[in-house]
Amino acid sequence: MDIHEYQAKELLEQEGVKILAGGLADSPEQAVYQANVIGGSMWVVKAQIHSGARGKAGGVKVCHSTDEVRAAADSMLGKKLVTHQTGPAGKRVSHVYVEAGCEIEKELYFSLLLDRAHEEVVLVASSSGGMDIEELAEHSPEAMIKIHVEPAVGLQDFQARALAFALGIPKAGLSQAIKTIKGAYRTFRDFDAIMVEINPLVVTKTNKVIALDAKMAFDDNALFRHPDILALRDKSQEDPRETAASDRGLSYIGLEGDIGCMINGAGLAMATMDMIKHAGGEPANFLDIGGGASPERVAEAFRLVLADDNVKAMLVNIFAGINRCDWVAEGVVQAVRNMELKVPLVVRLAGTNVEEGQQIIENSGLSIITAETLADAASKAVAASRQYAG
Repeated sequence: MDIHEYQAKELLEQEGVKILAGGLADSPEQAVYQANVIGGSMWVVKAQIHSGARGKAGGVKVCHSTDEVRAAADSMLGKKLVTHQTGPAGKRVSHVYVEAGCEIEKELYFSLLLDRAHEEVVLVASSSGGMDIEELAEHSPEAMIKIHVEPAVGLQDFQARALAFALGIPKAGLSQAIKTIKGAYRTFRDFDAIMVEINPLVVTKTNKVIALDAKMAFDDNALFRHPDILALRDKSQEDPRETAASDRGLSYIGLEGDIGCMINGAGLAMATMDMIKHAGGEPANFLDIGGGASPERVAEAFRLVLADDNVKAMLVNIFAGINRCDWVAEGVVQAVRNMELKVPLVVRLAGTNVEEGQQIIENSGLSIITAETLADAASKAVAASRQYAG
């Protein structure tokens, strides 16, 4: 789960990370009000969406008068901001964050990530901040600084100091830099985050170390331990299909293809998508219905997949262990009848009660294409999608 910049900054500030004065606004008038509350003669208006690279897309504007603040907010609010991370659909801007300006002496990059290969937390930093980390890593890998932290031990003071020195923080700003690094680590650890990024982390002309931007993502599986973090969720920034699936306890990820998938088990789902690609098709989604696939749950999954207008065929691939093929078959037949399914449907069943499940489908009288193997099912789904599209 992602959160907005202003929310991430609030969490970081609680752990001693210095941020600039700022306020949230959902209208140009509120943006001007926030600028007047902050005071000064320079402000930055930032679109609040779950995406990086906002500045390149016009989502970050420096203003030197309240008229400019009003105009900047008006140009963003209610519009869709398209970045290379949002894709062509973009994301709607419902709020802007008005923040005080500052005189920047140096921009740095700093983040904490999970290194799954080493089962450690890794601090990634660079003295070149304010740009895409992917671009920086590709073109200037020597500029990347990495420090691994053993979770059972935690971030040590000497590691925070070593990173601050490596970044070239001036002596007058070292104390605040170390406090910032340790505070970001505590936030990462205490809230089960999978990513905390401060880009840029700036050093001002008066040697203050400030988080000028912040991004955070959290482990969905740990949110039950953090209702305060879950309360920060902004569903308007999520794929509506994925939100609907999450609300119903289904694991769903929307893709760009035209073959809808309903599968039990993440591994089988990945294998099925690979097989669809191998057969020359493109999956429209990843959908794992899990181990308790009752007829009602299957019907919900059908509605979710078919809500995507791009779907030209649907593939159901079930290997029943905890599940039962007859339950799944009943759900499939029920969904097809209730929804008046128009796209071709391919069903492959294997495992517990497979004969009973196949019998239910055969006796339904519905135009359901059956398959014996995964390869056969993928090939039939690709052929059916092309025939339907043609």
